[in-house]
Amino acid sequence: FNRTKSQICLYFKMPVLEQYCCVSVQGWIASVRGGSFSSQGKHITSSCSLVAFNTDQAGGMVGLTSVNPASDGKWTVTQISCHADLVTDLDFSPFDDYLLATCSADETVKLWRVCDPAQDQCSDAEVTLSPADGRLELVLFHPAASELLAVASVRGLQVWDVTRDTALTGKHTPVCARFSLVFSYFTLMHLCLQMRQQEVRLWDSRKLSSSLTDLSLLLSVSHCLTDLSTRGTALVPKLALDVSCCEVLRLLQLTDNFIVPISYQVPRKVRMMHPGLSPLSTPSSSAAPSRSPSSTSGLSSGFLPSPSPSQSSRAIQNMLGPSSKFRHIQGAVLHRDTHITNLRGLHLTTPGECDGFCANGQRVAVPLAIAGGQIAVFELSQPGKLPDTALPTIQNSVNVADFCWDPFDTHKLVVAGDDAKIRVWQIPKGGLTETLTEPECVLRGHTEKIYSIKFQPHASGLLASSSYDLTVRLWNLGTGEEVKRLSGHQDQIFGIAWSPDGKLLATVCKDGKVRLYDPRKSTLPIQEGPGPEGHRGARVVWVCDGKYLLVSGFDSRSERQLYLFSAESLASGSVASVPADVSPSTLIPFYDPDTSVLILTGKGDTRVYTYEILPEAPYFMECSSFHSSEPHKGLCFLPKTECDVRDVEVARAIRLGKSTIEPVAFRVPRVKKEFFQDDVFPETAVWWEASLTAAAWLSGSNGQHRKISLQPKDMMPVSEAPKEVPVRKYLPSSVYLEEKTDEQKKEELLSAMVAKLGNREDPLPQASCEGVDEDEWVSEELTTHTHTPQMIHDTL
Repeated sequence: FNRTKSQICLYFKMPVLEQYCCVSVQGWIASVRGGSFSSQGKHITSSCSLVAFNTDQAGGMVGLTSVNPASDGKWTVTQISCHADLVTDLDFSPFDDYLLATCSADETVKLWRVCDPAQDQCSDAEVTLSPADGRLELVLFHPAASELLAVASVRGLQVWDVTRDTALTGKHTPVCARFSLVFSYFTLMHLCLQMRQQEVRLWDSRKLSSSLTDLSLLLSVSHCLTDLSTRGTALVPKLALDVSCCEVLRLLQLTDNFIVPISYQVPRKVRMMHPGLSPLSTPSSSAAPSRSPSSTSGLSSGFLPSPSPSQSSRAIQNMLGPSSKFRHIQGAVLHRDTHITNLRGLHLTTPGECDGFCANGQRVAVPLAIAGGQIAVFELSQPGKLPDTALPTIQNSVNVADFCWDPFDTHKLVVAGDDAKIRVWQIPKGGLTETLTEPECVLRGHTEKIYSIKFQPHASGLLASSSYDLTVRLWNLGTGEEVKRLSGHQDQIFGIAWSPDGKLLATVCKDGKVRLYDPRKSTLPIQEGPGPEGHRGARVVWVCDGKYLLVSGFDSRSERQLYLFSAESLASGSVASVPADVSPSTLIPFYDPDTSVLILTGKGDTRVYTYEILPEAPYFMECSSFHSSEPHKGLCFLPKTECDVRDVEVARAIRLGKSTIEPVAFRVPRVKKEFFQDDVFPETAVWWEASLTAAAWLSGSNGQHRKISLQPKDMMPVSEAPKEVPVRKYLPSSVYLEEKTDEQKKEELLSAMVAKLGNREDPLPQASCEGVDEDEWVSEELTTHTHTPQMIHDTL
């Protein structure tokens, strides 16, 4: 396999397997953090019971899981600390499923008695060997002798008897860049890359002073493509295969976040033990079978006929893993006529907890780099070039920390300032015509600067705010009073998010914790668990109907990462994570509950990421990205009713550039746009209407948004569209493969020649000409077409 590409190369000893073998990707093993360290080892190995693999944890950590899932269909993944430095290779004993050998950059080899992942692992190694040969790269058990172990380093090779704690052989030192080793009883094969040529050398393990022979290779293999970057691969032993479904091979692919089991099966009509697939075959039966039609076709052979195109496409899809129907989503900036241009004096350095600007279906609020915390408000219904003169603004008198629109009142803007106060502004109908200096009301209670503010998604006038005083407070805008105060944070609060049903509040904190609150029952968190390791910033949003929390943050290397947490067990840590890129700004997430599509971008970015989020592995399915020509301040998404469903637009956003406000449409390419695409447009919640009051929620009531259909009255759902009869573009293969007699072939040839020459009885082209007398025409024919025999002879 190639660690830099999504490619696995395979050999088939039995040609029949290469022709008929079906590839299927089984359930993915999540909660895996595959290491990308530079070493010559396998990074992953398997016994009949367990799988061991390298992780990206600091030090010599090794991950451990089972080959097959538990009865509930889930895998348990655990980690053990094996060495003081990087684990470079690992191997299971072929005679003991629970005996694991590891070698490390700390120059030691250790043998471990491991247990099932659900049990407590032993912290001490059974055997520790010290070859004193520098950094060790490879370790391998002997296939026939249970106590022999081969160890390799860049300096040489050694064979050890683990019971004697001593090496049995000397050293052989090849000049090579990459190498691997494999036992074949008493013969050792050594593969090296020397002078950019692939080379195999063969030694007698009882005499390593010189190689027996060497051979240069040019590998020609078939390829198995996957959609994930490969960190390592391992073959599951034959005894662990499911022979009841004719499984002949199972490959484990180690990626950054998953272990992907890839099964190779031979389809059979009758599933029983097939001697042709059994490893216990006689020499005569192991020969390659005949390729003649009589031996490979028909029911007597036991093989199915060649797969149809639909079967082939399904096999390819199974091999590549699940794919999203939004994978080709396209983002496009709408026509310039819809833009607001000539923006001047934008405030480009808002706090990291602030989205940078905010918009609703009617207007957009933008902070200005003018003293006094001024905010400009623009009507989306009035696009065009702004005048060069000063604009009417909202003056807050202090620097703006965060601001947002009331989801149930498009004229109400709430602004949090550096002075620990929250100001509520009412925008007049038609937009700002003059500068506002007096807010509708001011909320006081925080003792230090406010981080962020978020409205409750169901109750009108209920606001949550987080502050440097390490509290989260709930406010009733109707009365202007503080109604709840949540505590328990130990450091800066990066982000807060209400659950979709409005019952719970989630926070992500600089102290490395994700917390969950039930504000009506307790002021302390009801759950908490480990969050992102980085301390630059983070955001949190609820996904998958409130079953999971998605956190965008940074890892220990300050690289942007996405983490998925189960809302029922935060203490267990993230169930999945996916890397993004390296950038100082935090990715700001937007989640569409109708399509389960996640869209993210950061301040100053030019790329917008898109994922479909699943409630089960692989959890993250990356879709096409949207790239802008210049860095933007961010994106703010509008209600679903603003989308053009006729053009299969699943999301509409407002993009704030350096001097422009631009609408961006996210569309899904579809062929039958004359039909309403009801598979991507389910009934949507009317979240812009309140379902209860703040007082009702505080008293224990819960609300639920009504839902509406986005289907236009003149469009038919694509699910009800009439089925088209497939039209055959080409004649069936039987027409081309039909055997014809010599007489039929001769007749077809003659017919083709006659058709090419045309009908000789047809009139000449000249006969249709007019304006020439008949006498002149006859004389012309005699002059032109009369030839003597000598002329004909000379011409020939």
